[in-house]
Amino acid sequence: MKAPRNEPERAPSGGAAARSERRRQKGFTLIELLVVMVIIGLLGALVGPRLFRNVGRSKITAAKAQIAMFQSALGQYKLEVGVFPSSEEGLQALRVRPVAADYWDGPYLQKEIPLDPWNNEYVYRFPGEYGDQPDIISYGADGREGGEDENADVVSWR
Repeated sequence: MKAPRNEPERAPSGGAAARSERRRQKGFTLIELLVVMVIIGLLGALVGPRLFRNVGRSKITAAKAQIAMFQSALGQYKLEVGVFPSSEEGLQALRVRPVAADYWDGPYLQKEIPLDPWNNEYVYRFPGEYGDQPDIISYGADGREGGEDENADVVSWR
């Protein structure tokens, strides 16, 4: 025969106290979930716009860096060829030898001519309107001349 075990007494499983205890242990109440959702929503509303504003600034910074890279390559091109590429030859003259470039020793860029950060082509003009250097322009997010903030032009002479 088995000896009787001494176990602490438990409340009957069907009682109201036992059901209340089980309910409390199973999870969160609807109110608790709603409070957490409201807090997450408020944080997203406060932090989200600041993050997206920085995305626009980073695209402008990337466009300025690409224009500086073009200017450096164009300086090397001019040292070897003697003149900057014409508007017709454009930035492609940094990758492919123009017909009239006798002393061309490129390519002056290792990769293809990139699009600006908004997926538009850069505008190249020589002779430029703002000095003896070529004008290199990105028309910004809207792809049109002028604009403010992210739509503002990114240019080589500023």
